[in-house]
Amino acid sequence: MASHLLNHSAKVRNVSKLLHHERYMLARWFSGDAQSSLNRRRDVWKTQLPESSTRSSVFEPVVDFTVSFTKRNVSMASIRRGSITGSGFTGEISPSSQVLSRRCYASASDLPPHQEIGMPSLSPTMTEGNIARWLKKEGDKVSPGEVLCEVETDKATVEMESMEEGYLAKIVRGDGEKEIKVGEVIAITVEDEGDIDKFKDYKPSTSEPSAPPVKETSVPSPAKKEAEEPVREPEAKVSKPSVPTPSGDRVFASPLARKLAEEKNVPLSSIKGTGHEGLIVKADIEDFLASSQVSAPSKAKGAADAALDYINIPVSQIRKVTASRLLLSKQTIPHYYLSVDACVDKLMSLRSKLNSLQEASGGSRISVNDLVIKAAALALRKVPQCNSSWANDYIRQYNNVNINVAVQTDNGLFVPVIRDADKKGLSTIGEEVKQLAKKARENSLKPQDYEGGTFTVSNLGGPFGVKQFCAIINPPQSGILAVGSAERRVIPGSGAEEFKFGSFMSVTLSCDHRVIDGAIGAEWLKAFKGYIENPESMLL
Repeated sequence: MASHLLNHSAKVRNVSKLLHHERYMLARWFSGDAQSSLNRRRDVWKTQLPESSTRSSVFEPVVDFTVSFTKRNVSMASIRRGSITGSGFTGEISPSSQVLSRRCYASASDLPPHQEIGMPSLSPTMTEGNIARWLKKEGDKVSPGEVLCEVETDKATVEMESMEEGYLAKIVRGDGEKEIKVGEVIAITVEDEGDIDKFKDYKPSTSEPSAPPVKETSVPSPAKKEAEEPVREPEAKVSKPSVPTPSGDRVFASPLARKLAEEKNVPLSSIKGTGHEGLIVKADIEDFLASSQVSAPSKAKGAADAALDYINIPVSQIRKVTASRLLLSKQTIPHYYLSVDACVDKLMSLRSKLNSLQEASGGSRISVNDLVIKAAALALRKVPQCNSSWANDYIRQYNNVNINVAVQTDNGLFVPVIRDADKKGLSTIGEEVKQLAKKARENSLKPQDYEGGTFTVSNLGGPFGVKQFCAIINPPQSGILAVGSAERRVIPGSGAEEFKFGSFMSVTLSCDHRVIDGAIGAEWLKAFKGYIENPESMLL
């Protein structure tokens, strides 16, 4: 390599002049058996790539070299595997810039340049997704902003748009395909329409493009190998049935083991002793009985399952994520629950008056749930400690009061968000709830429709008549309000035989004890109850 540089020193001295007149440098990702070159009038350097190189590597020289130019202070420090560190716009090569283009080229030399479209990450918790349907067909022309397909994420079904102009040459993962990892290739696009047929039988590489190159390490010493070997757990001491001994052979067993074997009808010939010289001891009989009792119920269970008539229902992506997040919440968040009954007579009276005004003006009716959301938001503004989340080293208290509302659909549970609910009117809250609930049932929620909530309200009372229940906290939030149904009760009066009737609604607040102490949770419930029993105060 050194002799090669010396022989071409005249060319190297002209590089500064070349960079002075060059306005830009174009770096492309080529296949393993192609050559990479950067030239203006003559080649400055050429590097033949090895056959084993992948898309993630441009070229890898045998040795690093440094070439300095005194006039323009141009420095080429190194050429690393997988990146070209340089910029030709200013005549300087910077070691900090890297080629991060998404444009890839095939590993086979007979395929033209193309772009691999991977499964995008459309939500913070998304690790895999499903293809609901393709809106473009193979051979169609695509433009920036056009919808390519609908992707079912862990939250909703989201439209995936094209980022560049070209032609859809190959759909790698078709309609209905499930559990596609983020980054996995789902389609191929090309710039020229004539290149579409060349990708008819294209199959993406199974290697991970983002995997770092494996570095060669020195052979570890024997002592290091022993240290790296995992510690083997001792095997459980279980007596295994052995081949029955011939009738002429004597079976050695302790008196206590013989007595226990006779009581349990255990043949000593089927047990292998673990005592001295194969002596059968009491522990061997107990282990044999325990293993027999374990195997018997499993056989009975298998027979019972065979007699059952059932169907297996596929689990949707949203239900998988809901299950994992709720399990994580229940296992890692110290829940405690506070319940209170609030009289809703005044609330129902105010709702009737407001709905009369709404009908007269052509507006939508206001529901009890809309009033509950407004009361919860104002209570969070009054007791901001409940509008917080746990972050290990600190507690994050939010200035925005964003209320998630639980909506049950055929596809699973969705929690769209009402942003700044404490600042919005009841009619605005009602309209947003109706629109978001409709989008949730149509499975068309966008990430901005359900992300960013600070507190959740779940109402099973109005639509289902549930009297009282305890909800699971939606992480990373620290509280969720479970709203039950209202029921009419008899209230004792001031006199001995006096009484009156009233409607009461049961609500339960689930709290994260790391964030909300018991007294703070009780203070929030007191504020919430005050707004429910005196709803006119919400209008102030």
